[in-house]
Amino acid sequence: MTTPLLEARDLERHFTVSQGFGRPSLWVRAVAGVSLTVLPGETLGVVGESGCGKSTLARLLARLLDPSAGQLLYDGHDALAIRGAALREWRRQVQIVFQDPLGALNPRMTVGSAVEEALTAHRLARGRAAGDRVAALFEQVGLAADQVSRYPHELSGGQRQRVGIARALAVEPRLLICDEPVSALDVSVQAQILNLLRELQATLGLSLVFISHDLRVVRSMCTRVAVLYLGRVVETAPAADLYATPQHPYTRALLAAVPRPVPHARPVAGAPGEPPSPVHVPPGCAFHPRCPERRAECDRDRPDLRPTGPLHDVACVLYPLAAAPAGAARVPRLDP
Repeated sequence: MTTPLLEARDLERHFTVSQGFGRPSLWVRAVAGVSLTVLPGETLGVVGESGCGKSTLARLLARLLDPSAGQLLYDGHDALAIRGAALREWRRQVQIVFQDPLGALNPRMTVGSAVEEALTAHRLARGRAAGDRVAALFEQVGLAADQVSRYPHELSGGQRQRVGIARALAVEPRLLICDEPVSALDVSVQAQILNLLRELQATLGLSLVFISHDLRVVRSMCTRVAVLYLGRVVETAPAADLYATPQHPYTRALLAAVPRPVPHARPVAGAPGEPPSPVHVPPGCAFHPRCPERRAECDRDRPDLRPTGPLHDVACVLYPLAAAPAGAARVPRLDP
């Protein structure tokens, strides 16, 4: 059985929301008990509507935020217990590429200096050796050598995102967390960045967590997909299975809303209504106020993820628990 590179177990993150002077603060459960695994060399997609907790989950997996509860394992070891020099070394292993490449770069530093800073901070190279390494990284991500001395505002959005990828690769990570890495880019530039990520993964043997609201991009990039709704995973499956036989009504609504290049086709509505406030999450299944297939128990009981087929889990009362074969592992295997 393949040991997961990264594993989250019942991961939670709560934030307080002030209501003003003299009124008690409210709690927002941005991530509410997420469990998932990332295997060596695979790409795990995380999808969902805006505000469902995707970016908060990305920061928890990268330890940019500490969880309110739950466990985070890296190579089978407790990643939340790491401190000091060991934490510095761990941060080399797990890097993140942000959604906004302009906001992720210091406007007062040249992009070459921004990448070199990662090398010096981790004591990997200094001086001329660091400069040579930066030049090699720029070439690897498709940037010209003369762009090393430019500032972020002098580059296009796609070029800035390449710089962000180069900075993440500078410390030689094993896992790259991509938080909506192409959503702010033009369609043609999106394709270039996605192809670059595929090439880097094949060349360097990287594992990816690819977070996006664009299901077409996720389908082309990911090995497995986890569907997030109001901080919870409601379905997870191999990408081919999820797109062929989506089971949760929320997943089906997301897929139905994807535009199709069919002449004169009517637009298909997604899930009806708006997501409820994360401050006041409905009891039972959080999706039940918008679900066209709701039952009486949906507003009373919150279903947990349950296996409904090989490596396919769904949190919905519409699907009875499927018995797994004796001795079968729930950790997915990669195709050879």
